[in-house]
Amino acid sequence: MKFIYSEWDEQLFQALKDLHDLMAIYTYLLMRMNGDVEETLRLMERLKAQGVLDEKYDLEQFREMLKNNDLIRQGKNGSLRLSPKGERGLRKDAFKQIFDKMRSSGKGDHPLPYEGGSSEEPLPERRGYEFGDSPRNIDFTSSMFNSITRSGDLGLSMEEKDLEVFETERLSSCATVLMIDVSHSMVLYGEDRITPAKQVAMAFTELILTKYPKDDLSIVLFGDDARQVQITDLPYIGAGPYHTNTQAGLRMARQILLAKKHVNKQIFMVTDGKPSMITRPNGTVYKNPMGLDPRIVNRTLDEAVICRKKKIPITTFMVTDDPYLQQFVQRLTELNRGRAYFASVDDLGSYVLWDFVANRKKKKN
Repeated sequence: MKFIYSEWDEQLFQALKDLHDLMAIYTYLLMRMNGDVEETLRLMERLKAQGVLDEKYDLEQFREMLKNNDLIRQGKNGSLRLSPKGERGLRKDAFKQIFDKMRSSGKGDHPLPYEGGSSEEPLPERRGYEFGDSPRNIDFTSSMFNSITRSGDLGLSMEEKDLEVFETERLSSCATVLMIDVSHSMVLYGEDRITPAKQVAMAFTELILTKYPKDDLSIVLFGDDARQVQITDLPYIGAGPYHTNTQAGLRMARQILLAKKHVNKQIFMVTDGKPSMITRPNGTVYKNPMGLDPRIVNRTLDEAVICRKKKIPITTFMVTDDPYLQQFVQRLTELNRGRAYFASVDDLGSYVLWDFVANRKKKKN
């Protein structure tokens, strides 16, 4: 669903005040317009005419810059659309924004580097060297002290038994399904929650592609039903006039993960509403948007229990303080033995990326 900003939008205005250059403004608006380049550029023209964008910005020159840098291309129907380079740029920008926010808030100390690296990270603890240990983990200071203590020789008479290595944390590969709620409540009452959710999905993708290339990430959208989308689809997804079929989303996520060979599997779910719909085994649906319907809740919780039995933890990120949602998520988390967070739309990305890194490490045996 797209929104044309013909009337004053206070949330949009406040967001634009925090953006300091035209590319950042374009990127933000492009996300809100579900990747529609033509609509985004027209909106920028309207905002400039309204005085929201500074007069110094030459939007025609900006359009040509996007073309010349292959960030947008002309489609078969003659309209402008994102190029593959433009789609990658959105993912990188989303990750940079979230990581910069984490760093400024003090959460950036968590290991989220841009480049890939070793699958092991050193710990302060040390132990004796064993065949197969990486030479980069040797503590040469302690090893040399051991050699001197054993032999009394200040020369280089070190033996294998003198060597000590730092313990390491091994980052085992993981298959993750990121579930995104696309029900109507994600854009209800003028509050845009779907744009931050998309930004998180793109940042999450960039994190895994750069830091954890052996991991697997799948994206599942859930509204009236559930559907899997590709990474390249992320800029173009939007919320619609849908109910919240959490059951269908969890079921699809579980089926995707059970087909993966990764030892570790998990579900991350971003939602702002209680479940209001289920799909019966015969394919028919049952809906009730009022309160917590026991029939809907119980069938949805059944999926959480099945995931627990399959060793698939569910981490839920709530982007609202709806008491009905909190009550439901608390029960789901207990039954699944997963985790749950309340996150504002501004902090959602920090919570998701931090939890992913902090909880995926396993100590080396």
